[in-house]
Amino acid sequence: MDQKVRTITIDGVKIGGNNRIALIAGPCVIENESLTMDIAEQLKAIAARLGISLVFKASFDKANRTSINSFRGPGLKKGLEILARVKAQYNLPVLSDVHSTDQIKPAAEVLDIIQIPAFLSRQTDLIVSAGETGKVVNIKKGQFMAPWDIRHVIQKVESTGNHRIIITERGYTFGYNMLVNDFRVIPIMRGFGYPVVFDATHSVQLPSATAGVSGGQKEYIEVLAKAGAAVGIDGLFLEVYPEPDQALSDGANSLRLDRVEKLLRTVKVIDEIIKKD
Repeated sequence: MDQKVRTITIDGVKIGGNNRIALIAGPCVIENESLTMDIAEQLKAIAARLGISLVFKASFDKANRTSINSFRGPGLKKGLEILARVKAQYNLPVLSDVHSTDQIKPAAEVLDIIQIPAFLSRQTDLIVSAGETGKVVNIKKGQFMAPWDIRHVIQKVESTGNHRIIITERGYTFGYNMLVNDFRVIPIMRGFGYPVVFDATHSVQLPSATAGVSGGQKEYIEVLAKAGAAVGIDGLFLEVYPEPDQALSDGANSLRLDRVEKLLRTVKVIDEIIKKD
């Protein structure tokens, strides 16, 4: 781990540098307040037991669903209210994604990390507006982008004077309805000087593969998470749900909540070996 990578600090959570792996986790989308709070509580307890820093993530609006009939979430106002409660009650930094410039100002009043969705990772106005908030900006690398192309996206955020940037890898399009991972991407993108997070759940997605919704191969989430840790990721991104088959969004590529702790125990060991001085 000899690359010079910035440390991004969010309310005591440190991502990057030679810090131990951080966790960004939560349900794909906010379904209701009770479930969201329950998942946050359980994730916080797991992270505390393992000594792993946690950022809670959930979308207030999934605007890039395959079908017009797909569940999108409670929307901006209600969703941000729920995330604000998570933040206050559990003292956790929170992350959500934005899809238009008009969402950024209200989102920045609540979120600690503003996420640029993979499908929008070349939308200049959106990226610049997120950068101008001064908040941490998590850029999800588009499934259509080579790793070196992310440098241009980084420069859009940097043009605002904001250097609080995280990059998230989530697989690359391989033919129709399939994603693959090339783990050379991790050191290549870390070479730009910013921490790289690996999204092990979206990496197993089968986009638009199942009658108007995305499928997934969630049986590979854990092996990919371990592989990511072995090449030196700065953070692990997981979509989790108590019973993934019942989730209203991305259940096919979500990790069961009761499997999170066991996976993190292994990932933590791998991370400690890789990041030994």
